[in-house]
Parts: sequence; structure tokens; C-alpha cells
Amino acid sequence: QVQLVESGGGLVQPGGSLRLSCAASGSIFSIYDMAWYRQAPGKQRELVASITSGRSTNYADSVKGRFTISRDSAKNTVALRMDSLKPEDTAVYYCNAEIEKLFGIRRPYWGQGTQVTVSS
Repeated sequence: QVQLVESGGGLVQPGGSLRLSCAASGSIFSIYDMAWYRQAPGKQRELVASITSGRSTNYADSVKGRFTISRDSAKNTVALRMDSLKPEDTAVYYCNAEIEKLFGIRRPYWGQGTQVTVSS
């Protein structure tokens, strides 16, 4: 069994910062791309940021310059540092990782989501 568990969401004022973390655990052979997605009420889930196993990163235009994705391959974790937060960043944030299990196939896994609310 493979699990992704997120932490770090919460309520923050506009202009504030938050750091999300996601830890993968279970029968993992290898982790490839890792990413953060978000879904606001009434909207489709969208890619926020992604990072390859070689640490190449990609960001949605709406978060470039404000968010930073990073990973610790030794600990099977991925983090999202969010600065200069805006009310429109309010959403449920999901961790995603492409994982190859021991003696298994390579496929994407999702965390349960963590709420981020930006409001005064």
C-alpha cells in the first residue's frame, strides 16, 4: 500500500505565507514526478507546481514568483512554500506523485487534500 499524507494547510491573511508538506510512505520502489494541485469551490482541479526526480520545476502562471516547490528524495517528501498569498489562492491543495511500487506498476497517487484559506 502507498499513501501520500499532506500537512500544513490553514487560514492565513492576504500577503501571508504557508508551507505545505507531503510525505509518501509504503512499499515504494521509486518516485518520479511530484506535484501540487488545487481545487477551489466550483472549479476544476488545476496544476500548481511540479518537480521531476531531477529537480526540474514547473509552475502555473498564477503562482510564479510566489510559490516554490521542493523535494527531499531521501525522505520521499515534497513541499510547497507559498508566499504573498492572495484570496484567489484559497482552495483544497492536493499532493500528487508518480510512484512505482515494489513489484508493482508505476502510476499516480493522490493525497487526501489540505485546505488553504486566504482571508482577512
